[in-house]
Amino acid sequence: MDKPALPKGTRDFGPVVMARRNYLTGVIRQVFERFGFQPLETPAMENLSTLLGKYGEEGDQLLFRILDNGDFLKDVPDDVFALRDARKLSQYIAGKGLRYDLTVPFARYVVMNRSDIPMPFRRYQIQPVWRADRPQKGRYREFYQCDADVVGTDSLLCETEIVLMIDEVFGKLGLKDYAIKINHRDILNHIARATGAAGRENDLFVALDKLDKIGEEGVREELSQRGFATSVADKLFDFIRTGAAPNGLTQLSKDLPESRGLNELQQVFAMLRLAGNDLTHAQFDVSLARGLTYYTGCIFEVKISNVAVGSVCGGGRYDNLTQAFGSKEKLSGVGISFGIDRIYDALAELNLFPSQVQSSVKVLVCHMDEGTFRFGLQVVQQLRQAGVASELYPDITKLRKQLDYANRRQIPFAAVIGPDEMSRGTVALKNLTTGEQETLTTEKLIEKLKP
Repeated sequence: MDKPALPKGTRDFGPVVMARRNYLTGVIRQVFERFGFQPLETPAMENLSTLLGKYGEEGDQLLFRILDNGDFLKDVPDDVFALRDARKLSQYIAGKGLRYDLTVPFARYVVMNRSDIPMPFRRYQIQPVWRADRPQKGRYREFYQCDADVVGTDSLLCETEIVLMIDEVFGKLGLKDYAIKINHRDILNHIARATGAAGRENDLFVALDKLDKIGEEGVREELSQRGFATSVADKLFDFIRTGAAPNGLTQLSKDLPESRGLNELQQVFAMLRLAGNDLTHAQFDVSLARGLTYYTGCIFEVKISNVAVGSVCGGGRYDNLTQAFGSKEKLSGVGISFGIDRIYDALAELNLFPSQVQSSVKVLVCHMDEGTFRFGLQVVQQLRQAGVASELYPDITKLRKQLDYANRRQIPFAAVIGPDEMSRGTVALKNLTTGEQETLTTEKLIEKLKP
């Protein structure tokens, strides 16, 4: 019999990892709710008609498709079956797929429930997504996203608050060296027209979006393969160098005077300063493209320095997404997605997880025999009723074995009950970190350990 194995690009999460992940998502959830966002969940699978065409050609290829139930081959035409072409065949045998992100399902939800939603609608969502990508460090086929979106307003306050939320989340996590890159699709569209690439903006942006990975020469090579003239690449990188210079926004305003995107970014940076943000981390990056086709306004991407995990957050404004589902009402939305798995890897690499999140149990109640075990059951229940996460060792065994278990579980305290302690109605509380020990009544034990 073959040994059990996981599908490539997926992982198990043991108790220690889950404690850290719960800490991480808890910090993000707390910030989301403080900014007025409400929780939402959507199904793991969506109709392919909901997903296809929302992420561009490359995104469509990364969708996991789900086989239809029953005799799914009976309606496949013989000529299609004979081609042995998986893409064409999937049109007949797969009508659903695993969600690629949380934004498109959110837009679908808004369209379906529009009459019941007060606008503007602020929601956050923490759920797994799936992409048929090539697994590598920091890139998985199943991973979690934490999204926060606002739909139903054009206000640039939303973009401003995205930056404020990112700074607050990263500050609470202890992250100090990171960059929030900001650009605008309108600026890119004006650059495309100025370089002679009008009508082929998407091809241009898909290549430009890889600049951090393959460098300028790699982007030039890809542009050439996509049929762009050398002059287009030359003009494109002239704009990128101008935008990267000090006061790049001001300089580009002279070259692209009709760009509303430049004006909007200047307003966002002004509001950030008004809100007390010193712009230590937020920075304009004209080369930021974001390959997804639905962004129409500001776009964001966050990278943590000194860790090899790629971007850890991304998002932007999408004015037309709900219309793709047949909505006659144009609802503008803007949002950010935190990549939980990559942020986790960064925190682990930088040793930023607090030690107290390793175990949810605060005290292990230990015993010596059947009588002290029964007394311990009463003690552990009193601790739990007082809100203290506690555990009674289940087997009657040597004390050393019980303490070894507590240390392996990283439980900080052990409440030891021997015959003498039981007769006096006390416990010997041992701090497993410092080695200090004291004798306490049950009431004093609860008072010392309760949250």
